[in-house]
Amino acid sequence: MHKKMDLYKGKVLVTGGAGFIGSALIWALNKKGIDNILVSDFLGKDEKFKNLIPLKFDDYLEADALIDQLVDPSSILKDVSVVFHLGACSATTEQDCRYLIENNYEYTTAIGEWAIANNKRFVYASSAATYGNGHQGMDDKMEDISCLKPLNMYGYSKQLADLFFQRKGLLKSIVGLKYFNVFGPNEHHKGDMRSVVHKAFHQISQTGKVQLFKSYRPDYRDGEQERDFLYVKDAVDMTLYLAETPETNGLFNLGSGHANTWLSLTKAIFKAMNLSENIEFIEMPENLKSKYQYHTCADISKLRSTGYQKIITSLEDAVRDYIQNYLMSGKYLGD
Repeated sequence: MHKKMDLYKGKVLVTGGAGFIGSALIWALNKKGIDNILVSDFLGKDEKFKNLIPLKFDDYLEADALIDQLVDPSSILKDVSVVFHLGACSATTEQDCRYLIENNYEYTTAIGEWAIANNKRFVYASSAATYGNGHQGMDDKMEDISCLKPLNMYGYSKQLADLFFQRKGLLKSIVGLKYFNVFGPNEHHKGDMRSVVHKAFHQISQTGKVQLFKSYRPDYRDGEQERDFLYVKDAVDMTLYLAETPETNGLFNLGSGHANTWLSLTKAIFKAMNLSENIEFIEMPENLKSKYQYHTCADISKLRSTGYQKIITSLEDAVRDYIQNYLMSGKYLGD
């Protein structure tokens, strides 16, 4: 196993490196003085390439070419010492099951097996979506993860990868990250998958109000549905900490450890914009009602037990930093 001091002795491979959390991770590595980074992604036709412009890295490789490199003994991957596999289709509404299996399961397991076989530190993105409605709990310490029932194909594709690594006995030597509701700079390209903070900021700028879904459960009033919101700067700090702690392996919840309501989030957004609150509740699309989570909260006691003691940014402070230092100015991480 790699020691912390030599984790970055070779290149750092970041898949999904042009994406939201991936580019934030590269920004955090750059702040540590690390730029011997190989970035891999599908750039496609959106503008996530702009996330990369302020960042420092050695080389870029399209994701389909990366897979070919896994079987080439003379490939550029031979100098890699740590892999952060964050590349995936993150659309929870994606209906193409074959596409999700290929991108979120087959790529993950192929890269993971290659990394382990070649003694590379392997850290990959699972998802809190694997917990489904939470009736089985949201406990990253549970041994029987097969009992989890994701609500959508995205969550199931992530669950399949977790199950594969567990079945092979590999979770004992790798790190899987169950990110909860991460938000922050560099998510502009995500379309409907952008955070409510990003959507609400632009909605308020254009209309002066925010629209939130009504509740369809009597135990939750409108706007009091709850999420564990985590600022992306905290998310990548936790990610790097776990990568750099060699004796720490397995699945980990990455969240704030607190459940905040949509109303609390929205109030923080209006406050950061120095505007009066104006909230409208609207009907939820029928296709979402049966798949909607009313409560998520990460139990991060497992993370804390490893020695991670940093104070997590409060929701209000995180929203203020994101809006005032990035959304209002149009800046990216690293600008």
